[in-house]
Amino acid sequence: MVGHLEIVQLPVLHDNYIYLIHEPGSGATAVVDPAVPDVPLQAAAERGWTITHILNTHHHMDHVGGNMAIKEATGCTIVGPGPDNERIPGIDVQVNDGDVFSFGEAQADIFFTPGHTRGHIVYWFSQDAALFCGDTLFAMGCGRLFEGSPEQMWTSLQKLLALPDDARVFCAHEYTQANGAFALSVEPQNAALQARMEHVKALRVQGLPTVPSTMGDEKETNPFLRPTSVHLRETIGLPSASDVDVFAKTRALKDQF
Repeated sequence: MVGHLEIVQLPVLHDNYIYLIHEPGSGATAVVDPAVPDVPLQAAAERGWTITHILNTHHHMDHVGGNMAIKEATGCTIVGPGPDNERIPGIDVQVNDGDVFSFGEAQADIFFTPGHTRGHIVYWFSQDAALFCGDTLFAMGCGRLFEGSPEQMWTSLQKLLALPDDARVFCAHEYTQANGAFALSVEPQNAALQARMEHVKALRVQGLPTVPSTMGDEKETNPFLRPTSVHLRETIGLPSASDVDVFAKTRALKDQF
């Protein structure tokens, strides 16, 4: 069966998103990056689902804070990055770059995407065109480089750039409006970006999420995926630099924005 996962988006804390993924063929249900336990437990119970897995992208507490309480309540299996296993509470299964994780009748390709942290991974369900990317990629943004280098993060983002335009980007935070304001500051003549920001503003006025986005939208409007843009290069004063140097300068500018 192709493209059959049920995905539920759960806003928590100030701007986090937790995701429930249900695979109806097997009944498997995963929580992606549970910041807190109660919200996903309740959401699963309301749908008659039993949480069987937790899928962690990285170790930050707003992504693993619910791990142990959910595991205690359900006996679920916690899946997380092998490169950072010692910092994932309750981890049972370690996955690494190039692995394929079987989730019921679905499968996720694992990409190692260091940069935000040294051990970050993402989950790509190709049959459902669904990318769960934690804090590596955001709508019109990318994660801060807390533990990695610009070179590492640019290499990580290039893996995601290779995904198809219809890939849905289920990132972990509602940062889009602020990210878009920065994007306009470095690429103000980008018509696709201007149009997207109007749409984003309209959604947020109504209190609606701007996530998920698509890789097609990100390729057109996300400055961290656009170091080849002549206009962006001119705006930040690096017309002939390498792509990684343009990315690094863009990230540094965002840190100060």
